[in-house]
Amino acid sequence: MSNKALRLGTRRSKLAMAQSGQVAEAVSQVTGRPVELVEITTYGDVSREHLAQIGGTGVFVAALREALLRGEVDFAVHSLKDLPTTQPQDLVLAAIPEREDPRDVVVARDALKFTDLAASSPKGTARIGTGAPRRMAQLNAYARAHGLDIETVPIRGNVDTRIGYVRSGELDAVVLAAAGLNRIGRSDEVTDFLSVDTVLPAPGQGALAIECTADNAELIAALARLDDPLTRAAVTAERSLLAALEAGCSAPVGALADLLADGQTVKEMRLRAVVGTTDGTTLVQLSTTGPVPQTHDEAMAFGRELATEMLAQGAAGLMGERAH
Repeated sequence: MSNKALRLGTRRSKLAMAQSGQVAEAVSQVTGRPVELVEITTYGDVSREHLAQIGGTGVFVAALREALLRGEVDFAVHSLKDLPTTQPQDLVLAAIPEREDPRDVVVARDALKFTDLAASSPKGTARIGTGAPRRMAQLNAYARAHGLDIETVPIRGNVDTRIGYVRSGELDAVVLAAAGLNRIGRSDEVTDFLSVDTVLPAPGQGALAIECTADNAELIAALARLDDPLTRAAVTAERSLLAALEAGCSAPVGALADLLADGQTVKEMRLRAVVGTTDGTTLVQLSTTGPVPQTHDEAMAFGRELATEMLAQGAAGLMGERAH
């Protein structure tokens, strides 16, 4: 490999720059080459519409992929949960590094926990901001089951903007991804971690995808050294479930594959998933456990089988408009 700098395509947001910077360092270590960040503005970054309206899937990804195909960058870093489930033939996910914390977190006024929010709100109803129909569905379902009075408010914007709604008193709390706050060094602002038993994350949440062109064998081999096979098996199952439900990444689908270990040995994988109406009145929630998938096809089948069961229980009718 030459010693020429590798160009890493990244979105411009503070979070994207932070996670791309971390990947750049790791890639530089395995290749011995300098890595420079190339900032690319995506449609998802400039549009003010709600993600669900602009068809959440791929709005942050298309511009990065176009830059790869035009040869303007050598590889790109994506948040895996933003990636459409169909992989273009001329691009390859060369590495999926070890996953960060997949959970959702609450940043609330007065350092409150999620369950204490409604009780302490002067209006009796806690206003909680999130841009994700998936979070709305599960938070509303949990609140209904536990007699909590909440209102979920759709919001957009970067981490600063979202937390700003709480600081200004406009909202009682916002729900964000733990991984994002960890990566930008702001996890000390979290007031509550939402157990995955309460809110299942988005498929692939907390994981990054490093993508390059399929014809760059040398770079693919180098990037592969950053791949974590267990993370890849887990997120492949989650995304396969999402694809089989024919849902985009703005659909109200939560999924998490976790690895069940016996001491140091990982024995089995459990995949849990939920689909629900955003008001939380109806949820289809199922899980399956089996041997850890050893191949891509096995991981795909793992997710597909659970999706088939969910569809048999009426999941399709809960997803609003289907993504095509």
